[in-house]
Amino acid sequence: MINLLIINLSINIIGIKFVKICFVDNTDFKYDSNSINSEKLRGAETVLINLSRELNVLGNQITIINNCPSSKVINNIKWKNINEIIRAENYDVVIANGDCRLFKYASSKNNILFSHSLQSIEKFLRKKQLFAYLKYKPKVCFLSNYHKKNRSKVLYLFGHIRLNWAVDDIFLNAKINDKVDNNLAIFSSRQDRNLELLLNIWKNKIIKKNNKLKLLATENNYNFQDNSIIMRKLDDRSKLIEDFKKSRVCLIPGHKAELFCLVAEEAKELCIPIVTLGIGCLGERVDHEKNGYVAKNNDDSTTLFFWTPTDEAYSSPIIIKFISFDLYMRKINDTIIKGIEIFICSHLVDSKPPINQ
Repeated sequence: MINLLIINLSINIIGIKFVKICFVDNTDFKYDSNSINSEKLRGAETVLINLSRELNVLGNQITIINNCPSSKVINNIKWKNINEIIRAENYDVVIANGDCRLFKYASSKNNILFSHSLQSIEKFLRKKQLFAYLKYKPKVCFLSNYHKKNRSKVLYLFGHIRLNWAVDDIFLNAKINDKVDNNLAIFSSRQDRNLELLLNIWKNKIIKKNNKLKLLATENNYNFQDNSIIMRKLDDRSKLIEDFKKSRVCLIPGHKAELFCLVAEEAKELCIPIVTLGIGCLGERVDHEKNGYVAKNNDDSTTLFFWTPTDEAYSSPIIIKFISFDLYMRKINDTIIKGIEIFICSHLVDSKPPINQ
């Protein structure tokens, strides 16, 4: 995690005591910060909760407009039900989660759009985003080089910022387990993130080389009948951490819609090697032979996915390597906070922050 004291110092030096920041989201399910460990929440929601909390710690006034169960104040953060908003209040910064039309619920001259899809121009028009985009002129937040490269330049005409998500404190504070099951792998993403591809490789190639191997895989409807595949629910994160800690390796093929992959960051925080095909942003999340392996193709993946308890490449030495690598990982795992704070400072005052630019 980053040094919050340094960020606060950079804000105070330029005379900003606090900033009024509003997040706007609209999911089809209800949630607030009390839902942080719920299985309903995915990366976009957990990042919003954690970011709002950390920005509030820095002294900023935070409001969240979303489909929360009820409007209330939780830990000094105002939660407002989106259906109760009659008129848009003014804020220094408004951050919309994935939809330009959400800016109508809160007014600001500084708008940021958290983009969670590649979104072609055709899809942008079909989702009725263009008019709102031109009206509110938000800067677009990119989560990876892959994200920026594959989004039309027309769709970030008003600027962009490049930020990394960070994992939740529950992963940062988890104790590393050096007693893992050498025969156990885990896939914990949604089933539409190429789980079917992984199951095909597993059943037709990997398990044929070693029938002692087991795969913890997200519940799915692909109808793979194999005793080596153990279905796991998208449980709360405490259960996910326990499943991670007992696994030897995390298998993430990647997907063209994967723009950051918080699962990969969570696995790295728990010092679990990742094997991936590098599809989507996964080639950026994994440093080959440092915190995992990037296969060149499906055939290469069968070699990388194959391990035994006596294979030194996948046995205790790599766990020792990962534990020593952990402190380094935590230093480079930047949160989005730093980028947001610099964006806020540079737009609300004439001078830019003198620290940590």
